[in-house]
Amino acid sequence: AFAVTSVMLIGYIRMESSITQSVKQVAALQSQLNNLKTENDEMKNRIDSSINLEEIRRIAIKGFEIAMKRRKKVTSVDKANVLDSSRLWRKIVHEVAKDYPEVEVSDMLVDNCAMQLVLNPGQFDVVLTNNIFGDILSDEASVIAGSIGMLPSASLGDSTGMYEPIHGSAPDIADMDIANPIATIVSAAMMLEMSFGLVEEAKAINDAVDKVLDQNYRTTDIMSDGMKKVGCKEMAKLIAENI
Repeated sequence: AFAVTSVMLIGYIRMESSITQSVKQVAALQSQLNNLKTENDEMKNRIDSSINLEEIRRIAIKGFEIAMKRRKKVTSVDKANVLDSSRLWRKIVHEVAKDYPEVEVSDMLVDNCAMQLVLNPGQFDVVLTNNIFGDILSDEASVIAGSIGMLPSASLGDSTGMYEPIHGSAPDIADMDIANPIATIVSAAMMLEMSFGLVEEAKAINDAVDKVLDQNYRTTDIMSDGMKKVGCKEMAKLIAENI
C-alpha cells in the first residue's frame, strides 16, 4: 500500500510540475505577444507621425475636384493589403469621398492597376495615388500613348501649379531637332484649364494636336510605317497652325 501511495504521489508531483511548466510557457508566450503588440503599436505610431495626414487629404480633395469636371470617377490606388501607410491613405480618401457623393470612388491595389492599365485603360478617369505609385504608373501609361513625349503633368499646390512633360530635359538630344514637343504643348493646355479656368482655350490646343496627328505627322519617337516624319520645330509649327 505504501509503495502504491508513493507511486501515486510521485505521479502527482510530476503532473503538477508539468502543469507548472506549461503555465510558465503560456505566460512566456503571452509576454512575447504583448511585446510584439507594443512594437507594432509603436511602429504604427511612427508611421502615422511620419505621414502628413493633411497632405493626403489635400491630394484627395484635388483628385475629387478634378473628377467633378470630368467623368466623376475616382480610382484610389494603394497597397492596403500590405502597407499600413496605404491603409491610412484609403481611410482618408474615403473620408473625403463623403463630401463628393456624385463621384464614384473605388479602391484598386497598385499591382492590379498596373495590369488593368494595359488591359483596359479606358476604364479609368482620375487615378488617385501617392508619389511612388504615381511615378511608376504614369511611365507605364506613357507606353499606351506611344511615348513619354506625349504626356503632360501638373504639380498642384493650394494656389499655384507647375506644369511640365512627364519626361526630363533630355540633354542627350539637345539641338538635334528630334524631341517630341507635344507633351510640353499639352502641358500648357493643362495649365490654361486647371490654373486659369480657360477650358475652351485648352480644348483648342488639344484639338490642334489631334488634328496634326490625324494628318499622320510624327516625330521620331512615335514614327511608324506610312507616317510623315517631322522634327520638333516642324511639329510645333503644324500644331500652332491648326489652333
